[in-house]
Amino acid sequence: MESLGRRIAKLRAELGWTQQDLADRAAVSRVALSHLETDLSTAGERTVALLAGLFGMEPHELVAGTSYPVAKADRLPLVVARHTEVELQGRLLDRDLELHAATGDPLLLEGWAQRLRTLQRVTHDPRQRQLIDQALERLRRASAS
Repeated sequence: MESLGRRIAKLRAELGWTQQDLADRAAVSRVALSHLETDLSTAGERTVALLAGLFGMEPHELVAGTSYPVAKADRLPLVVARHTEVELQGRLLDRDLELHAATGDPLLLEGWAQRLRTLQRVTHDPRQRQLIDQALERLRRASAS
């Protein structure tokens, strides 16, 4: 049976995140995350739910087959938010870009630049800001064609 700490460390590494990156996203200290990854402490239900969302999975999926206590697992929420607003807006933009390419309707792209720039002003995470920059570039290319 894999430890939950080892699973968290593996998932974090697969995303290319440092302990500090994940700690910042989960609103815990880097030391607390280190203790979780080395099994010096057991994650509470709130932390498991936050980590699961960050990894794009449900809490029970994160702890399944690990040494996480059954009594704690029974108290986990069934679902968590797994996508950021930036990711949602990027997918909606891509849908409108596809429709625009198929129909040529310029109204589909109306307002997108302003919406993305507004989102850019309130987004602090560098990776999320990069996604917005990429979305603005896709929009620019589609508008130019």
